[in-house]
Parts: sequence; structure tokens; C-alpha cells
Amino acid sequence: MSEKSVYMERPWLKHYLKEVPHSIEYQKIFLKDYLAKSVEDFPNRMALSFQGYNVTYAELNTMINKMAACFTDLDVRKGDRIAILLPNLIPCVVAYFAAVKIGAVVVMNNPLYTDRELEHQFNDSGAKLLVTLDLLANRMIDLRSSTSIKDIIYTSIGDYLPFPKSLLFPLVAKKKKLAAEVKPADNVYKWKTLLKQYAEKTTSASVEWDDVAMFQYTGGTTGVSKGVMLTHGNLSCQVQQAMNWFPMFKRGEETTLSALPFFHIFGLTTAMNFSVAMGWSNILVAKPQPDQLLETIRKHKPSFAPLVPTMFIGMLAHKDIDKVDLSCIKGCFSGSAPLPVEVIKAFEEKSGAVIVEGFGMTETSPVTHMNPFAPDKRKVGSVGIPAPDTYARIVSLDGFMTDLPVGESGELLIKGPQVMKGYHNNPRATSETIIDGWLRTGDVARMDEDGYFYIVDRIKDMIISGGYNVYPRDIDEVLYEHPKVVEACSIGIPHQHRGEAIKAFIVLKENETATADEIITWCEKHLARYKLPTEIEFRKELPKTNVGKILRKDLRNEEMMKRRS
Repeated sequence: MSEKSVYMERPWLKHYLKEVPHSIEYQKIFLKDYLAKSVEDFPNRMALSFQGYNVTYAELNTMINKMAACFTDLDVRKGDRIAILLPNLIPCVVAYFAAVKIGAVVVMNNPLYTDRELEHQFNDSGAKLLVTLDLLANRMIDLRSSTSIKDIIYTSIGDYLPFPKSLLFPLVAKKKKLAAEVKPADNVYKWKTLLKQYAEKTTSASVEWDDVAMFQYTGGTTGVSKGVMLTHGNLSCQVQQAMNWFPMFKRGEETTLSALPFFHIFGLTTAMNFSVAMGWSNILVAKPQPDQLLETIRKHKPSFAPLVPTMFIGMLAHKDIDKVDLSCIKGCFSGSAPLPVEVIKAFEEKSGAVIVEGFGMTETSPVTHMNPFAPDKRKVGSVGIPAPDTYARIVSLDGFMTDLPVGESGELLIKGPQVMKGYHNNPRATSETIIDGWLRTGDVARMDEDGYFYIVDRIKDMIISGGYNVYPRDIDEVLYEHPKVVEACSIGIPHQHRGEAIKAFIVLKENETATADEIITWCEKHLARYKLPTEIEFRKELPKTNVGKILRKDLRNEEMMKRRS
């Protein structure tokens, strides 16, 4: 990249809030140090709350120290891998920070994954200990023999519930499939039994800034899941970037709605790590459906809510949305997938909050871009501007990484302190993804004259119709604006003359009906002819990742299989 490149001039800096520095003097404070500081400053403040069961920072620290002693006794040493297979429960946070404390490498896993997917992640990471849920424990005991895992610790949803829920849980749990009997097996332990057995381990392992803190596996939405190596420095720098980006949120004064799963890097960073570092109260939501989200907001009055688009959409479409006071929420952070403009407007009108849309990847810890937390500086529809010390550029799609002029679409490249060390056990993929320090995102984007970035689409999702490049997001945005549509996703399908045509999958709002012709006519008013869908398929739901990202790949695969049969 030429020194005269417009991207080196960083036009986005002039749009930073005056309180936000262009560059941060990063302190080498590790996640365990942030925890220790919050424990020291706010020992009696509620750190975690699950279903009304509250844990203070002092109590959380005690649990972490005891589990750290347990991990050590089970022969986990610095650099060993600990796999965590849990939803957002109190033991998930405890296990994570206990592992970090002893210098182990944390491997977060999605509880909805199949045995095949989990076996790949366990073996690729070399995990030797697993912390999981009783509902999954029998499967994991059976799977263990084909992995490197030696010990399994299991917890239950009922381990931390307030009275009288704790009394009623055993009576209804198995009938409602909220608990399971775990079969006897060697080296399988109950979480709460272990906590009672161990004294606190107060010493921490000595780790370096560039040591790997965790393997975060990619979602597999574009191929085989890869283990992203994130260092202690990556995670700490990301926390410090967030602290500086949101200066109006004060330490020890906020409450976070933790609906994003911690096994996903977006939730782990913006909900768990950020909240712990800030000494905030964290309301854990294990099943973030619209009912639970609205009920949690009603009861706990969170002030900070990192969410994904399907969560906003689900709440807005819920029959009780007007019965819940959303004014407690000061700010929302949206990522993981594009947030339709109409959804932003509707949620902000109902809550009075500012939604800051951002962008990131597993490979970048994950946040690289954010809109300024101010309505007059935010550009709706944009993922915002690069975070402090983060460089971004748009390059040609021909593989030569030539910088493109302002306004032209090309591949987005990233450089910054939050960029991963590489892919575990995959030097080839690492060398293909990080070139001269620049991370290739695989996303098509553009930058406007003010330095704001817009994600156009994934490179692999691009449709070529009649020689034109068509980005599905352009079509999806128009479909989301239709008053009857709640969710939409477009893909390319084979076409005899054009090469590819466009098919749209649509979920209608409750009690609404529509025809394919009606939808296509709507699109004709807003899209060029070569972008118009030729087929519409109505569905009750669309396939999604556990954080609500619509799986365009799955829809494409389903369609191709159907056409071959």
C-alpha cells in the first residue's frame, strides 16, 4: 500500500468523538487482572445474575479460585487446552476465568454442534479437559474415547437458582428436559461437588502478551471450522478499545444484557469480557428468544445491550413489545450480520437508545469497526469507522491487493492489535489470510469520502447474473423494507442464459399473507432489473447460527441438492 493511499490518511479519524483517542497507549493488563481490579473495587456489586440467582464479584472470585485449584489438581498446566461446552450459565464464566488464571488455553464450543463437529474441534485443539452440561454429558462420555479429553466436569441449569426455583427444579426438570441423569464413568465429576472440595488457588500463571489465550473456532458458515488463535494481548487490546469507544459508560455503574452466547466471540468480548473489566452487572440469558429477552429487560433494566439483528427483529415482532418499557437501555451494539435500516429506526423509536452497528470477525477478536456513539455522527447502514489503532483498506478482487478509489467495492483488509496470531494447526490458511500483516476478511466492502465503511457482501456470496455482480445484501435490504416481511435471504441459482438468477427465501410476519408476484413487484420499485428475484419461497423460519446469523450457505446447499434430485 502506497504511503499516499487515501486509506493511510485515515479520513475516519475526524469523525471520532472528542473523548475517543486516535491511538491508545495499551497497558499490559491481562483479563485476570481486570477481574482482580473489579473484585477489589466492587466486591459486593452483583457480577452475574441467572434466573434471579445473583453472584457478587467477591463470590465470583472465590468460585474462580476454587475451580483454578481443581483444574490444576486434574493436571492441567500452562498451555494445556480446556474445552467449555456451555450456554450462558454462571459456570461458563467461572470456568473461562479459571482457565485463563492458570494459563490454560480456552476452547469455546457451541452446545448445538453435532458430535462430528465437536470431535473435530476437540481433536484439532487437543483439549484434555471438558466442562459441559448434564444434558450433554452422556454424549460427551461416549465421544471422549475418540478425542484427547481425559476428564469431564458437568454442571446443571439447576445448580444456581434462587428459592423457590431451586426447590421446584428437581421436580420438573427431567420432565421438561432441563436436566439429565449422568451415567457413571471414570473421571467424570459434578461441578458443585468439586467446588466444595477445593480451597482457593490465589496465585496465577505467568503468561506473556503474545501467548495464546484461547482457540475460537470459526462458525463454519463458509467451510470447515478453523481454530483462531487469540492472544492475551488481542483480548486485552479489544477490551481497551471498547473502553475508549464508549467513554459515557462508567465503571461499576451499568448492567449488561448478556443474550449473546459466550461461546461466540462477539458475546464473549462485548458482553462477558467487557462487562467484567468494567465491573458491571451481567444478566445471563441462556436461551435468547423474544419472550426471554423482553422479560429480562422488564425485570432487570439493563443499560447496555449487545445484540444481533434477529434479536431486535424478534422483539419488535413480539405481541408484548408495547407492554415492556425499553427506556432503561442507553445503548445497543449490533453486529454479526447486517442490521436492516427499518429495524434500527423502529427499535430506537421504542427504546430511545442509540444502536451502534459495527463489524468484526472471529479472526479480529472480533470488533474492527464501530459507528460513533452519537446520533449525529452515526451513519445508519454503515458498519462505522475503524477502532483506534485499526487500519482498513479496500482492494481489488483480482488477488493483487491493489487499493481501490473511494466509493468502489472490493475486499476489505484489516490491520490492528486485535488481529489473530493465526489459525491453529493450519499454517497454509494462515498465510493465505494474513499477508504482510493485513488480514483478508473475505468481505466485499466500500468506504465513503468520510471514511465510513459499508459491507456489501461476502465474496463467496456474490451472484453473477448476466455478467453483473449482484450482492445478496442489496436485495435483502429491499425485502426487509416490505411491511409484511420479517426475515429474508437471497441466493444465486443456476440459470440457462444469465449464468445465475436470484431466489429469495422469505419469512412473513405473523398472520400476514403474500404472493411471489407481490414480492417481486415490490422489488421492481427499488432494484435494477438484473437484481430482481425470479423465484420466491416462503418459509416459517430460516436456518441460523446460534447467534442468529442466517445461514445463506445452508439455503444454497439445500437448493442445489433439490435441483440435482
